Amino acid sequence: MSSLSRRAFLARIGGTSLCASLLTQTAFTREYAAGSEPHIEFPSAARDRISVASWPFRAYIDSPKNEDRDPKRQGMDLKDFSAYVLSKFNVRNIEPYNWHFASTDGKYLETFRNTLDKTNTKVVNIAVDGEDSFYDSDAATRKKAVGFAKKWIDVAGSIGSPSVRTHNAKAKDSAPDLQRTVDSLKQVADYGASRNIVVNLENDDRVSEDPFFLIKAIESVGNPYLRALPDFANSMQTGDADFNYRAVEAMFRHAYCICHVKDGEEPESGKAFSVDLAKTFGILKSAGYKGYCSIEFDGQGDPNQPTARLVEATLRYLS
Repeated sequence: MSSLSRRAFLARIGGTSLCASLLTQTAFTREYAAGSEPHIEFPSAARDRISVASWPFRAYIDSPKNEDRDPKRQGMDLKDFSAYVLSKFNVRNIEPYNWHFASTDGKYLETFRNTLDKTNTKVVNIAVDGEDSFYDSDAATRKKAVGFAKKWIDVAGSIGSPSVRTHNAKAKDSAPDLQRTVDSLKQVADYGASRNIVVNLENDDRVSEDPFFLIKAIESVGNPYLRALPDFANSMQTGDADFNYRAVEAMFRHAYCICHVKDGEEPESGKAFSVDLAKTFGILKSAGYKGYCSIEFDGQGDPNQPTARLVEATLRYLS
C-alpha cells in the first residue's frame, strides 16, 4: 500500500486512526528488521530512464527562495516545469530543486501532483539543500538538519517522488565527523524507510561530501534506504581525473535510483573541465545500475541546447 493510500485509509477510519498508525509502524518495524529494501519499478526503455533537473533552469523558475532567477527571462512555476521538459526534450521525468518550490503547503503540493497527473509526467527525485550540518558539534543544529531532511521526505511523499537527495552541509565549527554524520543519517534513513522514500547522498561539496566519506557513512548506517547519488563531474573539481573516476565507480556501487549526468563543469570562476561520457557510462553499466539518469547541465548561458545534447548522448549510451 502506498503512503498516500495509507493516509487516506487512516483518515477514513477516524477514531481508530492512532491505533492503526501504531499497528502500521509495528508492521514496518518487523519488516525492516527482516531486511526489507526499497523496490522501485524502474523502466527499461532508455528514454524513460532519463530525467531533467530543474537546477540548470534556475534562471527561469519563479520562487520566493530562488536567488538565481533572472527577471530578463520568461519565467515559469516549478509545477509547470514537467510540461516544459516534455515539450522541449520529450522526457517525462523531472528532478526539482527544493528552493524552486513556490510553496510546500498542502494546497500547492496537491496542485503540483495534479499537474503531473494531467501531463503524465513524474518526479523521480527531489534535490534538497539545507543550511545545517549533520555533523555540527551542536546537537540542536544537527537536530534541525535532521528535521529539515524529514520535511522534504514528506514533500516527496506528497508529490509521488520515490526519493530525495539530502545535502550534508559544511559545519561552521567542525571538520567532517563520521560518527555524528552517521548518527544523524540513521534518523533520516529510518524516517525515509517508514515513508518508503529513498534518501540519497551526492558527491557534491568537496569538504563535507567527499565521496569516500559519504560511502563510509552509508556503509556505517547500513540502511538500504540510504544510497549514493553519483554525479559524473562533481569530483573532477579536485583537478584529478583519476580521483573523479574512482569516486564515481565507488559511488555507483552504492547507488540505487538516481545519478547526475554531466559532460563537465563550467564554473563562474575558475577553469572549466570535462569528463569522458563513454568511460563514465561504462562505469554505470559495469555496476549494474538500473535507476534514473538525471540531466544536470552545470554551465553558463541558456541550458536548453546543452540539455538536449546530453539527453541525446544519454539515449545512445543507455541503448
